[in-house]
Amino acid sequence: AAGMFLRLLSDVRWRAANPKWRRMTCSQRSTSSTAEPHPISLPAQAQVVICGGGIMGTSVAYHLSKMGWKDIVLLEQGRLAAGTTRFCAGIVSTARHVSLELKMADYSNKLYQQLEQETGVKTGYMKTGSISLAQTQDRLISLKRIASSLNVMGIPCEIITPKQVAQLHPLINIHDLVGAMYVPEDALVSSANVSLALATAASRNGVQIHERTSVSHVSVQKGRVTGVETDRGQIQCQYFVNCAGQWAYELGHSGEEPVNIPLHACEHFYLLTHPLKEPLASSLPTIVDPDGRIYIRNWQGGILSGGFEKNPKPLFTEGRNQLEIQNLQEDWDHFEPLLSALLRRMPDLEALQIMQLVNCPESFTPDMRCIMGESPTMRGYFVLAGMNSAGISYGGGAGKYLAEWMVNGYPSENVWPLDLKRFGTLQSSRTFLRHRVMEVMPLMCDLKVPRWDFQTGRQLRTSPLYDRLDAQGARWMEKHGFERVKYFVPPGKDLLDLDQSKTFYKPDWFDIVGSEVKCCKEAVCVIDMSSFTKFEISSTGDQALESLQYLFSNDLDVPVGHVVHTGMLNEKGGYENDCSIARLSKRSFFMISPTDQQVHCWAWLKNRLPDDSNLTMEDVTWKYTALNLIGPRAVDVLSELSYAPITPEHFPSLFCKEMSVGYANGIRVMSITHTGEPGFMLYIPIEYALHVYNEVMNMGQKYGIRNAGYYALRSLRIEKFFAFWGQDLDAFTTPMECGREFQVKLEKGMQFVGQEALLEQKQNGVYKRFTMFILEDHDTDADLWPWWGEPIFRNGRYVGKTTSSAYSYTLERHVCLGFVQHFDEKTGEELVVTTDFINQGEYEIDIAGQRFQAKAKLYPLSSLFTHRRRKDEVELSGYQRE
Repeated sequence: AAGMFLRLLSDVRWRAANPKWRRMTCSQRSTSSTAEPHPISLPAQAQVVICGGGIMGTSVAYHLSKMGWKDIVLLEQGRLAAGTTRFCAGIVSTARHVSLELKMADYSNKLYQQLEQETGVKTGYMKTGSISLAQTQDRLISLKRIASSLNVMGIPCEIITPKQVAQLHPLINIHDLVGAMYVPEDALVSSANVSLALATAASRNGVQIHERTSVSHVSVQKGRVTGVETDRGQIQCQYFVNCAGQWAYELGHSGEEPVNIPLHACEHFYLLTHPLKEPLASSLPTIVDPDGRIYIRNWQGGILSGGFEKNPKPLFTEGRNQLEIQNLQEDWDHFEPLLSALLRRMPDLEALQIMQLVNCPESFTPDMRCIMGESPTMRGYFVLAGMNSAGISYGGGAGKYLAEWMVNGYPSENVWPLDLKRFGTLQSSRTFLRHRVMEVMPLMCDLKVPRWDFQTGRQLRTSPLYDRLDAQGARWMEKHGFERVKYFVPPGKDLLDLDQSKTFYKPDWFDIVGSEVKCCKEAVCVIDMSSFTKFEISSTGDQALESLQYLFSNDLDVPVGHVVHTGMLNEKGGYENDCSIARLSKRSFFMISPTDQQVHCWAWLKNRLPDDSNLTMEDVTWKYTALNLIGPRAVDVLSELSYAPITPEHFPSLFCKEMSVGYANGIRVMSITHTGEPGFMLYIPIEYALHVYNEVMNMGQKYGIRNAGYYALRSLRIEKFFAFWGQDLDAFTTPMECGREFQVKLEKGMQFVGQEALLEQKQNGVYKRFTMFILEDHDTDADLWPWWGEPIFRNGRYVGKTTSSAYSYTLERHVCLGFVQHFDEKTGEELVVTTDFINQGEYEIDIAGQRFQAKAKLYPLSSLFTHRRRKDEVELSGYQRE
């Protein structure tokens, strides 16, 4: 079989290239899984044990050894590169929607290009380029957005016509195409050989590699990895890396304490053909036809073609697996739609002789992004798995980032979109994973317009008000498994049309959200924000205050009842979390964080709070329903329901008071809305939620109350220049870079994490600056909308990307938020970004290749407060109040 031939060829090259390995191994290897004598015994201890000898495990070993860590053992239960890596199609593509994945793929491409020279192992690297086809205008827009990102990163890329496609690949049928994207530096490799080359280099650097060795479980003491148990004995270690591919989930659950790694395998099909009568040139570009759900590459004069069908076949749900993945059963009936798409795209293949239909497992994750990082429950346990059929593209970059994370404590890029801690235990249900991957695999090719939502695994975490809101026309999205309202469909609106509306242009919900925003500004709205992460931290003495003062940048030693906006910073001054903390009593604090911080923030605090029985932290997310009462009439509604004075004199901004609302006691009311608008957050014990909501809605009728959703909240916060963590703020963004110096107390009488980095920035300046852009020549009705990730140009030069955007119903303009950097025109060196640099530039925002003029602001416009189009800027002090 072709797979076996490739495998044997890889083995021969690997052994020939590595005499040291040859001495360590036995003279001959059988292809069967029968027991063989092991050449050398396992070491008793190592600094790092890596489980998995595929592209991920070997990449991590390679990069760790390059960074100076030598005491590393790599264990493989079968043979190196004999799992999914062996069957990988070998396409290295940088055409990715997520910029972090794009960077990983670009690094991988550059690494593989020089790997053969470095190791002497032939990797089959061939720079062929790739062509992504578009059968619809929407698909072409999607490709243009990717092309914009590639171009500003210096990766050659162009949008081409169907005729140009035919010139580059004469066998392609172009009759139904509207355009395509050509990336000339994309490449092909032999995946198994790349893995063996990485292993060769790692071995030369001192990494010990042991095949035919299975890890049974990981040993833990006091929440830290201490060693691994294998079928050949125990190895004590400080770090364990789970690169077990489709078996990563089961390996994670086999330890003394489970580590949840949410991924699930699906069958993946591709066919291999015999060479054509005129063998295909090895330099022909790879074809990706997402609308046809297929990819096509040259393979030894014939073709290799696979795809992502609409009805995928999950497997191993019950945990069955094979040591080395033997070829699964052919299923021509299942492959038929992909074969038809292939023959439509390349009609001349009708007479081609098929060699084999390959069926192999690929692992997929709940959100189509790979999984990397340290376990939130076990220090020293790292994971790199779940590549969603892009393992060879990401292998080099992902291994590099994980190695940096282990050696330095953090990677060189913001990897939060891929961090294991973005998931909770709720995503680890096998039923959930089985159903979700059946949706995810087809989505690999589906057109992903902004604001699309997964349909499976829904209604998992809901507010007590879910049914009540749903009956009133709520349309839902999901965050961290929690259902949140996007907007409310008014009675009489065509619900089906609205739910199926998908566009890169003005969305059908535009007027609905506009009316919700108007109500927030003129009357009062209610938004259910129960998904917020909520912790209570308390102590018998001053331990809680002292610990939080060290871990947070703002001064938390405030009078009881005050609310403090603050960052939870890392040593570089970057935001690990952005939150609000209310001081409930001298020794008790209530912390509100973004929804997706639940796992990350808990782990961060747990690892840094002192181990003191007098200090307790409790996750109370599920105990409280949160209602956001926004608008000028919110004060009237609340005062009538509580019979308590709610005037600014009695209830100033950023204040917290426990009150009765209706019949319910113990409601934590905070004068804060997270939007800059007046109003209150109500944190309601869950058993009172329905009562308080009904009371608020009944009392609010005379004040024009209505429900609203997160889309309205987004518009309000963006026009007020409010940054949100996970969208605008991340671990590489400091308060100094985003105008939040007022949330930092550098002189609060004690040191805090990140203080030195912030003092340095205060003295030397910042190298990027959070900026607000108001689009000037953009037609909301006719032009493509900005969403996030659009390149920003200053005086014609690329200076950064947008992080979030929304239509401002007040300004009647689109507002984009993003970071501006300053690069020296000659050397490319990063320079300090000054206020003058921001204010003196002419700006454009690139939306799918079309540039729109934009006005840059460092502070929000006063017109947002007065509803008049005035151009004067708000004083910073006016902004600080919210």
